[in-house]
Amino acid sequence: MSAVPDVGSAVGGGGSIHRGPVARLVGRMGSGVVQVGLVAIALFWLVPSLGLLVASFRPEAENNSSGWWTVFTQPAQLTVKNYENLLQNPAITGSFLNTIYITVPATLLVIVLASLAAYAFAWLEFPGRDWLFILVVGLLVVPVQVALIPVAQLYGALGIFGSRLSVILFHVAFGLPFAVFLLRNFFAGIPRDLLEAARMDGGSEWTIFRKVILPLGLPAIASLGIFQFLWVWNDLLISLVFASSDVAPLTVALQSQMRQFGANIDLLSSGAFLSLIVPLIVFFSFQRYFVQGVMAGSVK
Repeated sequence: MSAVPDVGSAVGGGGSIHRGPVARLVGRMGSGVVQVGLVAIALFWLVPSLGLLVASFRPEAENNSSGWWTVFTQPAQLTVKNYENLLQNPAITGSFLNTIYITVPATLLVIVLASLAAYAFAWLEFPGRDWLFILVVGLLVVPVQVALIPVAQLYGALGIFGSRLSVILFHVAFGLPFAVFLLRNFFAGIPRDLLEAARMDGGSEWTIFRKVILPLGLPAIASLGIFQFLWVWNDLLISLVFASSDVAPLTVALQSQMRQFGANIDLLSSGAFLSLIVPLIVFFSFQRYFVQGVMAGSVK
C-alpha cells in the first residue's frame, strides 16, 4: 500500500501558501485599524463642509477677521442671526420656493411617465418595442449641452422661454431616458407567473400595473425619485439658461451672490446649508427603499 504524499510539504512551508509583502501587511491589519482609517478619511473629507457650516453661524465681522476654526476656542461667537437675515431676504426665500416648484413636478412627472413606459417595454407586446427601447437607451449618451440652443429656440417659438415650465420640461425630457432604462430592467425581473395569475383573475393591464408592478417596484421607484430629485434640486446650468430672474431657483440666487464672495460669506454659507436641508430630508426619508433598490439591482 503506497504512502499518501504530504500535501503540506509539497506546497512548502508546512502547508502555508506563499503570500506577498502587501498581502501579509493587509492580513496583519485588524478590521479595527481599517475602520479607524476609514473614519479618519471621512472626517478629513468633511472638513470643508464643517467649515462652511460653522461659517454660517458666525457673524460677518468674525468671518472677515478670523478663520472658522477659532470657534473651538471662542464658541460664544456662534449665532443664528445669519439664518434670520436669510429667511427675511425676499430674493432667497423666493428662489427657495421656486426650487420647490421646479423640483417637485419634474420629479413626479418623470416617475409617473417612466413607470408607465417601463411597464410597457417590459411586459407589453407592440410593434417596434425593442427598437424603440434601443432608441431610448441611446438618448442616455446625449449631453445636456448639445440641446441647450435648439431647445431654447423651440421654447422661444412656443413663447415659454424664461418660464418655470420651460425648466421643468427640460428636466423631464432629459430625466426620462435613464428613468425608463432603470425601471424597465427592474420590472422585467418580476416573475411572469404573478402577472399571468392576475390576468387569469380578470385583471386589466392598468390593474396589474397598480396592484402588482407598483408595490413590487417601489424600491426602484424610490431610488429613481431620489436620483431625479437631487439632480433637479442641485441643477445650475439649465436654470441659468432657461429661467428668468423672477423664477430662478436657489442655486442661481447663490451663484449671483458669488460675485461678492468676500463680503457676504455669511449669506452664502447659510444659503448653502438651506439648500442642503431639503435633499437630506428626502434622502433619509426614503433611505430604506433606496438601499432595497440598490441591493435588488445588484443581484438581478
